[in-house]
Amino acid sequence: MRYDVENYLADDDLDMPEIIPLSTENDMREPERLNDGDILGVLPLRNMVLFPGVLLPITVARPKSLTLVKSAYKNEKLIAVCCQKNAETQEPNSEDIYTLGTAARVVRIFDLPDGAVTIILEGIERIMIDAITSQRPYMKARILLAPERFPKKGDKQFLTLVSQLKELAVNILKKTEGVPQEASFALKNIDNPPTLVNYICVNFNLTVEQKQGLLQQEKLEERALQVLELLNKESQLLDIKQSIQKQAQKDIDKQQRDYFLQQQIHTIQKELGDTSEQKVSDMRERAKRKKWNEATAQIFENELKKLERIPTHSADYSVQLNYLETMLELPWGEFTDDNYDIKHAQQVLDADHYGMEKVKERILEYLSVLKLTNALNKSTKKAPILCLYGPPGVGKTSLGKSIANALGRKYARISLGGLHDEAEIRGHRRTYIGAMPGRIIQNLQKVQSSNPVFVLDEIDKLASDYHGDPTSALLEVLDPEQNTTFHDNFLDVDYDLSKVLFIATANNLSSIPRPLLDRMELIEMTGYLQEEKVEIAKQHLVPKQLEEHGINSKQLRFKKAILNQLIDDYTRESGVRELDRQIAAVVRKVVRKVAMEEEYNISLTKDDLHTYLGKPRYTRDIYENNRYIGVVTGLAWTQVGGEILFIETAISSSKTPGLTLTGNLGDVMKESATIALGYIKAHTKELGIDAKKLATSAVHLHVPEGAIPKDGPSAGITMTTALVSAFTGKKVRARLAMTGEMTLRGKVLPVGGIKEKILAAKRAGITDIMLCVDNKKDIEEIPAIYLKGLTFHYVADIQEVLKLALL
Repeated sequence: MRYDVENYLADDDLDMPEIIPLSTENDMREPERLNDGDILGVLPLRNMVLFPGVLLPITVARPKSLTLVKSAYKNEKLIAVCCQKNAETQEPNSEDIYTLGTAARVVRIFDLPDGAVTIILEGIERIMIDAITSQRPYMKARILLAPERFPKKGDKQFLTLVSQLKELAVNILKKTEGVPQEASFALKNIDNPPTLVNYICVNFNLTVEQKQGLLQQEKLEERALQVLELLNKESQLLDIKQSIQKQAQKDIDKQQRDYFLQQQIHTIQKELGDTSEQKVSDMRERAKRKKWNEATAQIFENELKKLERIPTHSADYSVQLNYLETMLELPWGEFTDDNYDIKHAQQVLDADHYGMEKVKERILEYLSVLKLTNALNKSTKKAPILCLYGPPGVGKTSLGKSIANALGRKYARISLGGLHDEAEIRGHRRTYIGAMPGRIIQNLQKVQSSNPVFVLDEIDKLASDYHGDPTSALLEVLDPEQNTTFHDNFLDVDYDLSKVLFIATANNLSSIPRPLLDRMELIEMTGYLQEEKVEIAKQHLVPKQLEEHGINSKQLRFKKAILNQLIDDYTRESGVRELDRQIAAVVRKVVRKVAMEEEYNISLTKDDLHTYLGKPRYTRDIYENNRYIGVVTGLAWTQVGGEILFIETAISSSKTPGLTLTGNLGDVMKESATIALGYIKAHTKELGIDAKKLATSAVHLHVPEGAIPKDGPSAGITMTTALVSAFTGKKVRARLAMTGEMTLRGKVLPVGGIKEKILAAKRAGITDIMLCVDNKKDIEEIPAIYLKGLTFHYVADIQEVLKLALL
């Protein structure tokens, strides 16, 4: 079956030779005839449409397509060729291809070195995909014939139309630059009218949608008319282009020949009514209102003149325009007025956050200095660089917004967690595609102020790789002596950041490089005490959740005892995030009952908590009356607050004496146990211990809750006391807890986390606490209300510890 059109032309109208494919042995084989309902393999094409009667070379690389074309070529089978709707689709299905396509024959296959093949397809007849029948090993479909409708035999109008189409196509080829003469020669030698129409549809500059629309036109005469219309538009565009080129040529003299392309573009812009000149004028007017110095103003003017010389269609034009817009949008020398009402600032900070006295005091000091220097007309005061560090959920980030409100400044924030590209801080150079300023400049652009409160969140989670080290870039930002002339690579002009109040937040200082730490003023934000959490819940969390869920305090009340139980049984954290979530969970349960008009307790009870939140998730260690020898209560600090810790010791006779440690202890804690045993061996007489018993005993020291990792030096005196108790047979005083590091000489050293530890001891029912004498200053900073009912014993040597602890 061939593309035969002799049924509609008179015998003497045109010589209509059959399309002759490439001469190979396989080429002359006659494919099978098509019938409605035949099953054909489907070859999806990207950005190409095949027409009947036309030869089309394509490259095939997809595995399924390769299998299909090789099978069809080998078995002399026809295939269905359809165009994809989206060229990016890798595995098209029935919804991704046009249902109207062309049955085709694989004329020739050429293997390429990269594994792909080039094939030549010959369009045979229009077909319609009726249904996809299979996807393996390639797409197969049941087809219906969709034959083209030809004009009547001897139709003079159609022949004239084809003649005009050929003439117009040849004329377009002549006007188009870079087209070889062979293309016009090949077009002139096509004498078969249907072939000529379809050849133009395939090979001329038409979009895929236009080609598919032409293929869907079953009347050949209508298709020819549509092609003629499209080619007429193309011809007119070429005429306009030539006209513009001629007009531009007249305006150029010998001295301006180097600017030929620029003049040509200006002529096109004039024809299109481009407003680039108006943009330049507007930018120059905006620049006059900027408060930048003369050097910056001169740089802007030079860059603006450069923009005037760049053609608008050039890639450099958009980069230059973006750069100038960035300069104009930055708040050069524009500051918000600080609110110097110190009492108002204190009220704002107290209303937003409970506790945090050190941070509040530092902010009020800074504001006080600003107030006095402003009164003396001294505006050179540089903003401090504060670093708030502490466990998650204690309010480090939210405090930044409160400080901005207290000062009456704009608020900006960027998260540095996982940031590993130095360009995110310093910006990209304009030579790169997609260049933009760094995030510091971007945020100043957003807030439109040169003195905002700028929070650098998670500064301890910065990373570095081959893109650079962001921590090094921050050295310039966070150094008051350098950030007056901060240099952004994109901006390429020094910008003053000295009035920006930078507040960095971190969970762990050990991961921050020492040079960066040296540039910041460190303020520790420890975890909240139990009493502080209760107050925060009463003043902030509960009212916020009630408001967000549409109820009020008359419909639901949290008593202090319920809040304490909620904190003890359902949260274990330093901050209050989990507490906030648990309060929200309770409020949601109550809101549902309100909405369903069910009865409930307005004032929550213990049973209500169990009903709404389930059984308690955590249990606090409560002191048990110590009736055992070799068991001592210690105090430990964790990220979720203080805890009491039991050190248990057992001694047994053994031929292989030694020290066994269990309880998932870290290296430092293991060293503390070794030091304790070493001290005891060196002081057996002073401690009243039998040296022979010590030499023949196996010592087992255990810290309960072995699944939880434990480390730190603060259990040194506790371990020593437990071992001495075990060897001497003396019990430890009831309701006594201790914490402190011990040296091999027996000296007691101070440890950290005192505030959290003593609160844990108080909750557990401890009445006496033993500390290093150097930790006395930490106790003095704790409000007296939290120390009520506790007795402190300050020691400097392990002998003092043993004397006080052992009965």
